[in-house]
Amino acid sequence: MTEHPSRPASGPLLEVADLAVQFELPHGSVEAVKGINFQLEPGETLALVGESGSGKSVTSTAIMRLLPELAKASGSIRFQGEELLGATAKRMRRIRGGEIAMIFQEPMTSLNPLHRIGQQIREVLDRHKGLKGKPARAKAIELLEQVGIPEPHRRIDSFPHELSGGQRQRVMIAMALAGEPELLIADEPTTALDVTVQAQILELLKGLQRRYGMAILFVTHDLTIVRHFADRVCVMRHGELVEQGDTTEVFRAPQHEYTRMLIDAEPHGRKAVVSDSQPMLLEARNVRVRFAIKKRWFGPSDYFEAVKGIDLNIRRGQTVGIVGESGSGKSTLGRALLRLLKSKGEIRFEDTRLDTLDKAEMRPLRSRLQVVFQDPYGSLSPRLTVGDVIGEGLKVHAPHLSRAERESQVMAALEEVRLDPGMRNRYPHEFSGGQRQRIAIARALVLKPDFLLLDEPTSALDRSVQVTVIELLRDLQDKYGLTYLFISHDLAVVRALSDTVLVMKEGAVVEQGSTEQIFADPQTDYTRKLIAAAMLEDVA
Repeated sequence: MTEHPSRPASGPLLEVADLAVQFELPHGSVEAVKGINFQLEPGETLALVGESGSGKSVTSTAIMRLLPELAKASGSIRFQGEELLGATAKRMRRIRGGEIAMIFQEPMTSLNPLHRIGQQIREVLDRHKGLKGKPARAKAIELLEQVGIPEPHRRIDSFPHELSGGQRQRVMIAMALAGEPELLIADEPTTALDVTVQAQILELLKGLQRRYGMAILFVTHDLTIVRHFADRVCVMRHGELVEQGDTTEVFRAPQHEYTRMLIDAEPHGRKAVVSDSQPMLLEARNVRVRFAIKKRWFGPSDYFEAVKGIDLNIRRGQTVGIVGESGSGKSTLGRALLRLLKSKGEIRFEDTRLDTLDKAEMRPLRSRLQVVFQDPYGSLSPRLTVGDVIGEGLKVHAPHLSRAERESQVMAALEEVRLDPGMRNRYPHEFSGGQRQRIAIARALVLKPDFLLLDEPTSALDRSVQVTVIELLRDLQDKYGLTYLFISHDLAVVRALSDTVLVMKEGAVVEQGSTEQIFADPQTDYTRKLIAAAMLEDVA
Protein backbone atom coordinates (compact mmCIF):
# COMPACT_ATOMS: atom_id res chain seq x y z
CA MET A 1 0.00 0.00 0.00
CA THR A 2 1.16 3.51 -0.67
CA GLU A 3 1.72 5.73 2.33
CA HIS A 4 -0.09 9.04 2.42
CA PRO A 5 2.45 11.90 2.29
CA SER A 6 0.95 13.70 5.29
CA ARG A 7 1.20 10.68 7.55
CA PRO A 8 3.71 11.07 10.38
CA ALA A 9 6.74 8.80 10.33
CA SER A 10 5.36 7.14 13.47
CA GLY A 11 2.29 7.43 15.64
CA PRO A 12 -1.36 6.42 15.52
CA LEU A 13 -3.12 5.76 12.24
CA LEU A 14 -6.36 7.24 13.61
CA GLU A 15 -6.76 9.74 16.46
CA VAL A 16 -10.21 10.66 17.73
CA ALA A 17 -10.16 13.54 20.25
CA ASP A 18 -13.13 15.09 22.07
CA LEU A 19 -15.50 13.88 19.35
CA ALA A 20 -19.09 14.96 19.95
CA VAL A 21 -22.08 14.44 17.66
CA GLN A 22 -25.38 16.27 18.09
CA PHE A 23 -28.61 15.63 16.21
CA GLU A 24 -30.82 18.68 15.74
CA LEU A 25 -34.37 17.30 15.91
CA PRO A 26 -37.73 19.15 15.85
CA HIS A 27 -38.19 18.63 19.59
CA GLY A 28 -34.62 19.67 20.45
CA SER A 29 -31.02 18.49 20.15
CA VAL A 30 -29.82 15.01 21.12
CA GLU A 31 -26.20 14.31 22.07
CA ALA A 32 -25.43 10.95 20.48
CA VAL A 33 -21.66 11.05 21.12
CA LYS A 34 -20.22 13.00 24.04
CA GLY A 35 -16.56 13.97 23.79
CA ILE A 36 -14.88 10.59 23.25
CA ASN A 37 -11.15 9.94 22.79
CA PHE A 38 -9.34 6.91 21.36
CA GLN A 39 -6.49 5.96 19.02
CA LEU A 40 -5.94 3.17 16.51
CA GLU A 41 -2.47 1.99 15.59
CA PRO A 42 -1.43 0.73 12.10
CA GLY A 43 -2.29 -2.97 11.69
CA GLU A 44 -4.25 -3.07 14.96
CA THR A 45 -7.80 -4.30 15.57
CA LEU A 46 -9.79 -2.05 17.88
CA ALA A 47 -13.32 -3.06 18.91
CA LEU A 48 -15.93 -0.41 19.63
CA VAL A 49 -18.59 -2.15 21.74
CA GLY A 50 -21.84 -1.25 23.41
CA GLU A 51 -25.56 -1.87 23.26
CA SER A 52 -27.95 -0.38 20.71
CA GLY A 53 -28.06 3.38 21.14
CA SER A 54 -24.59 3.59 22.72
CA GLY A 55 -23.26 5.76 19.88
CA LYS A 56 -20.78 3.29 18.39
CA SER A 57 -22.22 3.32 14.85
CA VAL A 58 -22.60 7.13 14.95
CA THR A 59 -18.90 7.29 15.82
CA SER A 60 -17.91 5.10 12.86
CA THR A 61 -20.06 7.10 10.41
CA ALA A 62 -18.59 10.34 11.80
CA ILE A 63 -15.10 9.05 10.95
CA MET A 64 -16.26 8.50 7.37
CA ARG A 65 -18.04 11.88 7.36
CA LEU A 66 -21.28 10.12 6.43
CA LEU A 67 -23.50 11.64 9.12
CA PRO A 68 -26.94 12.93 8.02
CA GLU A 69 -27.45 16.65 7.53
CA LEU A 70 -29.24 17.06 10.85
CA ALA A 71 -26.11 15.84 12.70
CA LYS A 72 -23.25 18.12 13.69
CA ALA A 73 -19.83 16.76 14.68
CA SER A 74 -17.20 18.64 16.67
CA GLY A 75 -13.79 17.80 18.09
CA SER A 76 -11.04 16.18 16.04
CA ILE A 77 -10.69 13.11 13.81
CA ARG A 78 -7.14 12.80 12.47
CA PHE A 79 -6.28 10.07 9.97
CA GLN A 80 -2.58 9.67 9.12
CA GLY A 81 -2.12 13.10 10.68
CA GLU A 82 -4.77 14.73 8.48
CA GLU A 83 -7.83 16.37 10.05
CA LEU A 84 -10.97 14.83 8.53
CA LEU A 85 -13.59 17.10 10.08
CA GLY A 86 -12.16 20.00 8.07
CA ALA A 87 -11.49 18.06 4.87
CA THR A 88 -13.23 19.09 1.65
CA ALA A 89 -15.94 16.94 0.06
CA LYS A 90 -13.57 16.19 -2.82
CA ARG A 91 -10.84 15.03 -0.46
CA MET A 92 -13.30 12.83 1.49
CA ARG A 93 -14.38 11.14 -1.74
CA ARG A 94 -10.77 10.12 -2.31
CA ILE A 95 -10.38 8.92 1.28
CA ARG A 96 -13.58 6.85 1.30
CA GLY A 97 -12.83 3.52 -0.31
CA GLY A 98 -9.24 4.47 -1.12
CA GLU A 99 -7.76 5.01 2.35
CA ILE A 100 -10.64 4.14 4.67
CA ALA A 101 -13.20 1.52 3.65
CA MET A 102 -16.36 0.41 5.42
CA ILE A 103 -18.51 -2.73 5.46
CA PHE A 104 -21.95 -2.87 7.02
CA GLN A 105 -24.20 -5.35 8.83
CA GLU A 106 -26.61 -6.01 5.96
CA PRO A 107 -24.84 -6.17 2.59
CA MET A 108 -28.12 -6.45 0.67
CA THR A 109 -28.89 -2.82 1.54
CA SER A 110 -25.37 -1.73 0.55
CA LEU A 111 -25.09 -3.59 -2.77
CA ASN A 112 -26.99 -2.26 -5.78
CA PRO A 113 -29.57 -4.97 -6.63
CA LEU A 114 -29.67 -3.86 -10.29
CA HIS A 115 -25.93 -4.24 -10.98
CA ARG A 116 -23.82 -7.39 -11.18
CA ILE A 117 -21.27 -7.74 -8.39
CA GLY A 118 -18.34 -7.55 -10.80
CA GLN A 119 -19.54 -4.18 -12.07
CA GLN A 120 -19.79 -2.86 -8.50
CA ILE A 121 -16.24 -3.96 -7.66
CA ARG A 122 -14.93 -2.49 -10.95
CA GLU A 123 -16.45 0.90 -10.04
CA VAL A 124 -14.21 1.00 -6.93
CA LEU A 125 -11.18 -0.06 -8.97
CA ASP A 126 -11.91 2.65 -11.55
CA ARG A 127 -12.36 5.40 -8.95
CA HIS A 128 -9.40 4.59 -6.72
CA LYS A 129 -6.97 2.65 -8.92
CA GLY A 130 -7.79 3.89 -12.41
CA LEU A 131 -8.35 0.34 -13.64
CA LYS A 132 -10.83 -0.23 -16.48
CA GLY A 133 -11.81 -2.95 -18.95
CA LYS A 134 -10.08 -6.34 -18.86
CA PRO A 135 -7.50 -5.39 -16.18
CA ALA A 136 -10.33 -4.28 -13.88
CA ARG A 137 -12.28 -7.50 -14.48
CA ALA A 138 -9.16 -9.60 -13.83
CA LYS A 139 -8.52 -7.72 -10.58
CA ALA A 140 -12.16 -8.11 -9.52
CA ILE A 141 -11.94 -11.89 -10.07
CA GLU A 142 -8.72 -11.95 -8.05
CA LEU A 143 -10.42 -10.09 -5.18
CA LEU A 144 -13.40 -12.45 -5.23
CA GLU A 145 -10.99 -15.37 -5.07
CA GLN A 146 -9.17 -13.78 -2.11
CA VAL A 147 -12.39 -13.46 -0.13
CA GLY A 148 -13.34 -17.08 -0.81
CA ILE A 149 -16.13 -16.75 -3.39
CA PRO A 150 -16.38 -20.11 -5.18
CA GLU A 151 -15.98 -20.08 -8.97
CA PRO A 152 -15.16 -16.33 -9.10
CA HIS A 153 -14.96 -16.37 -12.93
CA ARG A 154 -18.64 -17.30 -13.02
CA ARG A 155 -19.86 -15.53 -9.89
CA ILE A 156 -18.51 -12.15 -11.04
CA ASP A 157 -21.54 -11.87 -13.33
CA SER A 158 -24.08 -12.70 -10.59
CA PHE A 159 -26.56 -10.25 -9.10
CA PRO A 160 -26.57 -9.78 -5.29
CA HIS A 161 -29.85 -11.69 -4.83
CA GLU A 162 -28.25 -14.77 -6.42
CA LEU A 163 -25.75 -15.05 -3.54
CA SER A 164 -26.15 -16.23 0.06
CA GLY A 165 -25.86 -13.80 2.97
CA GLY A 166 -22.30 -14.90 3.70
CA GLN A 167 -21.29 -14.59 0.05
CA ARG A 168 -22.77 -11.09 -0.16
CA GLN A 169 -20.73 -10.08 2.87
CA ARG A 170 -17.63 -11.47 1.18
CA VAL A 171 -18.43 -9.33 -1.89
CA MET A 172 -18.64 -6.27 0.37
CA ILE A 173 -15.22 -7.14 1.78
CA ALA A 174 -13.84 -7.53 -1.77
CA MET A 175 -15.19 -4.07 -2.64
CA ALA A 176 -13.59 -2.65 0.51
CA LEU A 177 -10.23 -4.23 -0.38
CA ALA A 178 -10.33 -2.96 -3.97
CA GLY A 179 -9.03 0.46 -2.92
CA GLU A 180 -6.29 -1.10 -0.71
CA PRO A 181 -7.31 0.90 2.39
CA GLU A 182 -5.14 1.51 5.41
CA LEU A 183 -8.20 1.27 7.67
CA LEU A 184 -11.25 -0.99 7.41
CA ILE A 185 -14.30 -0.07 9.49
CA ALA A 186 -16.52 -3.13 10.02
CA ASP A 187 -19.92 -2.16 11.47
CA GLU A 188 -21.63 -5.30 12.84
CA PRO A 189 -20.48 -7.29 9.78
CA THR A 190 -21.45 -10.72 11.17
CA THR A 191 -24.59 -10.05 13.23
CA ALA A 192 -27.02 -11.32 10.59
CA LEU A 193 -24.96 -14.46 9.80
CA ASP A 194 -24.98 -18.04 11.05
CA VAL A 195 -22.30 -18.91 13.60
CA THR A 196 -20.32 -20.97 11.09
CA VAL A 197 -20.45 -18.25 8.43
CA GLN A 198 -19.62 -15.67 11.10
CA ALA A 199 -16.52 -17.65 12.09
CA GLN A 200 -15.48 -17.89 8.42
CA ILE A 201 -15.88 -14.12 7.89
CA LEU A 202 -13.89 -13.30 11.03
CA GLU A 203 -11.11 -15.69 9.98
CA LEU A 204 -11.17 -14.15 6.51
CA LEU A 205 -10.83 -10.60 7.91
CA LYS A 206 -7.91 -11.68 10.12
CA GLY A 207 -6.14 -13.32 7.17
CA LEU A 208 -6.67 -10.29 4.94
CA GLN A 209 -5.47 -8.01 7.71
CA ARG A 210 -2.22 -9.97 7.93
CA ARG A 211 -1.88 -9.93 4.14
CA TYR A 212 -2.53 -6.21 3.64
CA GLY A 213 -1.33 -4.86 6.97
CA MET A 214 -4.49 -2.81 7.43
CA ALA A 215 -6.02 -1.68 10.72
CA ILE A 216 -9.59 -2.70 11.60
CA LEU A 217 -12.13 -0.74 13.63
CA PHE A 218 -14.67 -3.42 14.56
CA VAL A 219 -18.07 -2.12 15.70
CA THR A 220 -20.15 -4.74 17.50
CA HIS A 221 -22.34 -5.57 20.49
CA ASP A 222 -21.07 -9.18 20.64
CA LEU A 223 -18.36 -9.50 23.28
CA THR A 224 -17.72 -13.14 22.38
CA ILE A 225 -16.37 -11.95 19.03
CA VAL A 226 -14.39 -9.15 20.67
CA ARG A 227 -12.68 -11.58 23.05
CA HIS A 228 -11.36 -13.66 20.14
CA PHE A 229 -10.83 -10.98 17.51
CA ALA A 230 -9.71 -7.61 18.90
CA ASP A 231 -6.37 -6.39 20.23
CA ARG A 232 -7.94 -3.54 22.19
CA VAL A 233 -11.50 -2.62 23.13
CA CYS A 234 -13.41 0.62 23.75
CA VAL A 235 -16.71 0.32 25.64
CA MET A 236 -19.42 2.89 24.90
CA ARG A 237 -22.60 3.68 26.83
CA HIS A 238 -25.07 6.50 26.17
CA GLY A 239 -22.60 8.22 23.86
CA GLU A 240 -19.71 8.13 26.31
CA LEU A 241 -16.55 6.02 26.39
CA VAL A 242 -16.67 4.35 29.81
CA GLU A 243 -13.66 2.04 29.49
CA GLN A 244 -10.87 1.13 27.08
CA GLY A 245 -7.79 -1.02 27.16
CA ASP A 246 -6.14 -4.27 26.11
CA THR A 247 -8.83 -6.85 25.35
CA THR A 248 -7.37 -9.55 27.60
CA GLU A 249 -7.02 -7.11 30.48
CA VAL A 250 -10.53 -5.64 30.09
CA PHE A 251 -12.10 -9.11 30.10
CA ARG A 252 -9.92 -10.26 33.01
CA ALA A 253 -10.49 -7.23 35.23
CA PRO A 254 -13.17 -4.83 33.92
CA GLN A 255 -13.11 -1.52 35.77
CA HIS A 256 -16.54 -0.11 34.95
CA GLU A 257 -19.79 -1.67 36.19
CA TYR A 258 -21.30 -1.40 32.70
CA THR A 259 -18.40 -3.39 31.21
CA ARG A 260 -18.87 -6.01 33.91
CA MET A 261 -22.58 -6.18 33.07
CA LEU A 262 -21.85 -6.69 29.35
CA ILE A 263 -19.32 -9.43 30.06
CA ASP A 264 -21.73 -11.17 32.44
CA ALA A 265 -24.61 -10.86 29.95
CA GLU A 266 -24.23 -14.43 28.72
CA PRO A 267 -27.08 -16.91 29.01
CA HIS A 268 -26.37 -18.79 32.23
CA GLY A 269 -27.78 -21.85 33.91
CA ARG A 270 -29.40 -24.97 32.53
CA LYS A 271 -33.03 -25.98 32.33
CA ALA A 272 -34.28 -28.64 34.69
CA VAL A 273 -34.98 -31.72 32.59
CA VAL A 274 -38.66 -32.63 32.29
CA SER A 275 -39.59 -36.06 33.64
CA ASP A 276 -40.47 -38.88 31.25
CA SER A 277 -43.73 -39.20 33.20
CA GLN A 278 -44.99 -35.94 31.71
CA PRO A 279 -47.58 -36.51 28.97
CA MET A 280 -46.66 -36.09 25.32
CA LEU A 281 -47.98 -32.80 23.94
CA LEU A 282 -46.79 -32.80 20.33
CA GLU A 283 -45.67 -35.76 18.22
CA ALA A 284 -44.52 -35.78 14.62
CA ARG A 285 -43.76 -38.73 12.36
CA ASN A 286 -42.00 -38.57 8.99
CA VAL A 287 -42.77 -34.86 8.44
CA ARG A 288 -41.85 -33.71 4.93
CA VAL A 289 -42.11 -30.30 3.29
CA ARG A 290 -41.34 -29.59 -0.33
CA PHE A 291 -41.63 -26.49 -2.48
CA ALA A 292 -42.19 -26.37 -6.24
CA ILE A 293 -39.22 -24.57 -7.81
CA LYS A 294 -40.23 -25.09 -11.43
CA LYS A 295 -43.75 -25.90 -12.57
CA ARG A 296 -44.37 -27.45 -15.96
CA TRP A 297 -47.54 -27.70 -18.03
CA PHE A 298 -46.55 -31.17 -19.15
CA GLY A 299 -44.54 -33.69 -17.17
CA PRO A 300 -43.55 -33.61 -13.50
CA SER A 301 -42.62 -30.32 -11.79
CA ASP A 302 -39.26 -29.81 -10.06
CA TYR A 303 -39.39 -29.72 -6.26
CA PHE A 304 -37.03 -28.72 -3.46
CA GLU A 305 -37.36 -30.87 -0.34
CA ALA A 306 -36.88 -28.50 2.62
CA VAL A 307 -37.75 -30.99 5.38
CA LYS A 308 -36.90 -34.66 4.86
CA GLY A 309 -38.87 -37.09 7.00
CA ILE A 310 -38.37 -35.80 10.56
CA ASP A 311 -39.67 -37.43 13.76
CA LEU A 312 -40.17 -35.33 16.89
CA ASN A 313 -41.59 -35.82 20.42
CA ILE A 314 -42.24 -32.91 22.81
CA ARG A 315 -43.54 -33.48 26.35
CA ARG A 316 -45.59 -30.94 28.27
CA GLY A 317 -43.32 -28.37 29.96
CA GLN A 318 -40.35 -29.32 27.78
CA THR A 319 -38.19 -27.07 25.60
CA VAL A 320 -36.84 -28.61 22.42
CA GLY A 321 -34.13 -26.57 20.72
CA ILE A 322 -33.57 -26.78 16.96
CA VAL A 323 -30.22 -25.51 15.64
CA GLY A 324 -28.63 -25.36 12.22
CA GLU A 325 -27.40 -22.96 9.59
CA SER A 326 -29.65 -20.86 7.35
CA GLY A 327 -31.38 -23.11 4.86
CA SER A 328 -31.22 -26.14 7.16
CA GLY A 329 -35.03 -26.30 7.32
CA LYS A 330 -35.50 -25.51 11.02
CA SER A 331 -38.02 -22.66 10.57
CA THR A 332 -39.84 -24.61 7.85
CA LEU A 333 -40.19 -27.56 10.23
CA GLY A 334 -41.55 -25.30 12.98
CA ARG A 335 -44.18 -23.80 10.70
CA ALA A 336 -45.15 -27.22 9.37
CA LEU A 337 -45.72 -28.56 12.89
CA LEU A 338 -48.20 -25.73 13.53
CA ARG A 339 -49.85 -26.27 10.13
CA LEU A 340 -48.71 -22.88 8.85
CA LEU A 341 -47.23 -24.72 5.86
CA LYS A 342 -48.47 -27.71 3.90
CA SER A 343 -46.62 -30.88 4.79
CA LYS A 344 -46.81 -34.65 4.63
CA GLY A 345 -46.54 -36.98 7.58
CA GLU A 346 -48.38 -37.35 10.87
CA ILE A 347 -48.59 -34.44 13.35
CA ARG A 348 -50.46 -35.09 16.60
CA PHE A 349 -51.29 -32.46 19.26
CA GLU A 350 -52.44 -34.35 22.34
CA ASP A 351 -55.12 -36.65 20.88
CA THR A 352 -55.80 -34.62 17.73
CA ARG A 353 -54.30 -35.37 14.31
CA LEU A 354 -53.43 -31.87 13.03
CA ASP A 355 -52.37 -33.06 9.58
CA THR A 356 -55.94 -34.14 8.79
CA LEU A 357 -57.52 -30.77 9.67
CA ASP A 358 -58.39 -27.97 7.24
CA LYS A 359 -58.05 -24.24 8.06
CA ALA A 360 -61.51 -23.96 9.63
CA GLU A 361 -60.93 -27.04 11.79
CA MET A 362 -57.51 -25.70 12.91
CA ARG A 363 -58.91 -22.32 13.99
CA PRO A 364 -60.16 -23.42 17.47
CA LEU A 365 -56.69 -24.84 18.21
CA ARG A 366 -54.78 -21.70 17.19
CA SER A 367 -55.17 -20.11 20.63
CA ARG A 368 -53.34 -23.10 22.14
CA LEU A 369 -50.54 -23.11 19.53
CA GLN A 370 -48.87 -19.71 19.35
CA VAL A 371 -45.79 -18.25 17.59
CA VAL A 372 -43.22 -15.57 18.47
CA PHE A 373 -41.09 -14.50 15.51
CA GLN A 374 -37.55 -13.10 15.16
CA ASP A 375 -38.49 -9.55 14.15
CA PRO A 376 -41.19 -8.19 16.47
CA TYR A 377 -41.36 -4.91 14.56
CA GLY A 378 -42.22 -6.76 11.36
CA SER A 379 -44.92 -8.85 13.07
CA LEU A 380 -46.56 -6.00 15.03
CA SER A 381 -48.89 -3.77 13.04
CA PRO A 382 -47.55 -0.18 13.16
CA ARG A 383 -51.12 1.13 12.80
CA LEU A 384 -52.40 -0.48 16.01
CA THR A 385 -51.63 0.48 19.59
CA VAL A 386 -49.90 -2.12 21.69
CA GLY A 387 -53.16 -2.76 23.53
CA ASP A 388 -54.95 -3.42 20.24
CA VAL A 389 -52.12 -5.69 19.02
CA ILE A 390 -52.30 -7.84 22.16
CA GLY A 391 -56.09 -7.83 22.29
CA GLU A 392 -56.57 -8.72 18.62
CA GLY A 393 -56.38 -12.47 19.28
CA LEU A 394 -58.95 -12.20 22.07
CA LYS A 395 -61.45 -10.71 19.62
CA VAL A 396 -61.08 -13.82 17.46
CA HIS A 397 -60.74 -16.57 20.06
CA ALA A 398 -62.75 -15.09 22.96
CA PRO A 399 -65.50 -13.03 21.30
CA HIS A 400 -67.72 -13.39 24.38
CA LEU A 401 -65.46 -11.06 26.40
CA SER A 402 -66.62 -7.50 26.97
CA ARG A 403 -64.32 -4.62 26.05
CA ALA A 404 -63.50 -4.07 29.74
CA GLU A 405 -62.71 -7.76 30.26
CA ARG A 406 -60.52 -7.80 27.16
CA GLU A 407 -58.60 -4.72 28.33
CA SER A 408 -58.13 -6.28 31.75
CA GLN A 409 -56.55 -9.37 30.17
CA VAL A 410 -54.31 -7.19 27.96
CA MET A 411 -53.07 -5.31 31.04
CA ALA A 412 -52.42 -8.59 32.85
CA ALA A 413 -50.44 -9.92 29.86
CA LEU A 414 -48.29 -6.77 29.83
CA GLU A 415 -47.59 -7.18 33.54
CA GLU A 416 -46.61 -10.83 32.91
CA VAL A 417 -43.85 -9.68 30.50
CA ARG A 418 -42.77 -6.92 32.94
CA LEU A 419 -44.09 -3.95 30.97
CA ASP A 420 -46.16 -1.10 32.39
CA PRO A 421 -49.83 -1.63 31.44
CA GLY A 422 -50.05 2.14 31.13
CA MET A 423 -48.01 1.80 27.92
CA ARG A 424 -50.83 -0.04 26.14
CA ASN A 425 -51.95 3.07 24.25
CA ARG A 426 -48.55 3.61 22.65
CA TYR A 427 -47.52 2.35 19.21
CA PRO A 428 -44.83 -0.30 18.48
CA HIS A 429 -42.29 2.23 17.10
CA GLU A 430 -42.20 3.91 20.53
CA PHE A 431 -40.60 0.84 22.10
CA SER A 432 -37.08 -0.62 22.02
CA GLY A 433 -36.32 -3.94 20.31
CA GLY A 434 -36.37 -5.83 23.60
CA GLN A 435 -39.67 -4.23 24.63
CA ARG A 436 -41.22 -5.07 21.26
CA GLN A 437 -40.21 -8.70 21.71
CA ARG A 438 -41.91 -8.71 25.12
CA ILE A 439 -45.04 -7.29 23.48
CA ALA A 440 -44.93 -10.13 20.92
CA ILE A 441 -44.68 -12.62 23.80
CA ALA A 442 -47.58 -10.90 25.60
CA ARG A 443 -49.69 -11.17 22.42
CA ALA A 444 -49.12 -14.93 22.47
CA LEU A 445 -49.57 -15.32 26.24
CA VAL A 446 -52.87 -13.47 26.44
CA LEU A 447 -54.53 -16.48 24.76
CA LYS A 448 -53.14 -18.81 27.46
CA PRO A 449 -51.48 -21.25 25.02
CA ASP A 450 -50.08 -24.67 25.81
CA PHE A 451 -47.35 -24.52 23.14
CA LEU A 452 -45.12 -21.68 21.88
CA LEU A 453 -43.03 -21.80 18.72
CA LEU A 454 -40.16 -19.37 19.33
CA ASP A 455 -38.47 -18.69 15.98
CA GLU A 456 -35.17 -16.83 16.56
CA PRO A 457 -36.83 -14.61 19.21
CA THR A 458 -33.57 -13.18 20.59
CA SER A 459 -31.23 -13.03 17.58
CA ALA A 460 -31.94 -9.35 16.80
CA LEU A 461 -31.34 -8.23 20.40
CA ASP A 462 -28.32 -7.04 22.38
CA ARG A 463 -26.81 -9.70 24.64
CA SER A 464 -27.98 -8.01 27.85
CA VAL A 465 -31.54 -7.72 26.45
CA GLN A 466 -31.33 -11.36 25.30
CA VAL A 467 -30.63 -12.42 28.87
CA THR A 468 -33.69 -10.58 30.22
CA VAL A 469 -35.92 -12.17 27.54
CA ILE A 470 -34.47 -15.63 28.30
CA GLU A 471 -35.13 -15.14 32.04
CA LEU A 472 -38.68 -14.03 31.21
CA LEU A 473 -39.29 -17.13 29.06
CA ARG A 474 -37.94 -19.37 31.84
CA ASP A 475 -40.17 -17.73 34.48
CA LEU A 476 -43.27 -17.98 32.29
CA GLN A 477 -42.55 -21.64 31.56
CA ASP A 478 -42.16 -22.41 35.27
CA LYS A 479 -45.31 -20.48 36.16
CA TYR A 480 -47.63 -21.85 33.46
CA GLY A 481 -46.03 -25.14 32.43
CA LEU A 482 -45.54 -23.86 28.88
CA THR A 483 -43.97 -26.02 26.21
CA TYR A 484 -41.48 -24.42 23.82
CA LEU A 485 -40.05 -25.29 20.43
CA PHE A 486 -37.06 -22.96 20.33
CA ILE A 487 -35.47 -22.35 16.91
CA SER A 488 -32.15 -20.52 16.83
CA HIS A 489 -28.65 -20.41 15.41
CA ASP A 490 -27.42 -18.99 18.76
CA LEU A 491 -26.09 -22.04 20.54
CA ALA A 492 -25.48 -20.25 23.86
CA VAL A 493 -29.19 -19.41 24.11
CA VAL A 494 -30.28 -22.91 23.04
CA ARG A 495 -27.97 -24.48 25.62
CA ALA A 496 -29.44 -22.32 28.41
CA LEU A 497 -33.10 -22.96 27.55
CA SER A 498 -33.46 -26.47 26.16
CA ASP A 499 -34.05 -29.97 27.54
CA THR A 500 -33.20 -31.62 24.24
CA VAL A 501 -31.63 -30.41 20.98
CA LEU A 502 -32.13 -31.35 17.33
CA VAL A 503 -29.32 -30.45 14.94
CA MET A 504 -30.53 -29.92 11.37
CA LYS A 505 -28.61 -29.78 8.12
CA GLU A 506 -30.11 -29.58 4.61
CA GLY A 507 -33.59 -30.53 5.80
CA ALA A 508 -32.58 -33.57 7.87
CA VAL A 509 -31.77 -34.19 11.54
CA VAL A 510 -28.10 -35.16 11.76
CA GLU A 511 -28.01 -35.47 15.55
CA GLN A 512 -30.38 -35.23 18.50
CA GLY A 513 -30.15 -35.81 22.20
CA SER A 514 -30.20 -34.16 25.61
CA THR A 515 -28.70 -30.66 25.77
CA GLU A 516 -25.97 -31.93 28.09
CA GLN A 517 -25.00 -34.73 25.69
CA ILE A 518 -25.07 -32.60 22.53
CA PHE A 519 -22.81 -29.89 23.97
CA ALA A 520 -20.50 -32.12 26.05
CA ASP A 521 -20.09 -34.99 23.59
CA PRO A 522 -21.29 -34.15 20.05
CA GLN A 523 -21.29 -37.17 17.78
CA THR A 524 -21.09 -35.62 14.30
CA ASP A 525 -18.51 -33.38 12.66
CA TYR A 526 -21.26 -30.92 11.73
CA THR A 527 -22.38 -30.47 15.35
CA ARG A 528 -18.77 -30.10 16.46
CA LYS A 529 -18.27 -27.44 13.79
CA LEU A 530 -21.35 -25.50 14.98
CA ILE A 531 -20.20 -25.59 18.61
CA ALA A 532 -16.64 -24.56 17.73
CA ALA A 533 -17.91 -21.66 15.60
CA ALA A 534 -20.11 -20.43 18.47
CA MET A 535 -16.94 -19.89 20.58
CA LEU A 536 -18.67 -21.06 23.76
CA GLU A 537 -16.15 -20.55 26.55
CA ASP A 538 -16.94 -23.59 28.69
CA VAL A 539 -17.68 -26.11 25.95
CA ALA A 540 -15.05 -28.74 25.28
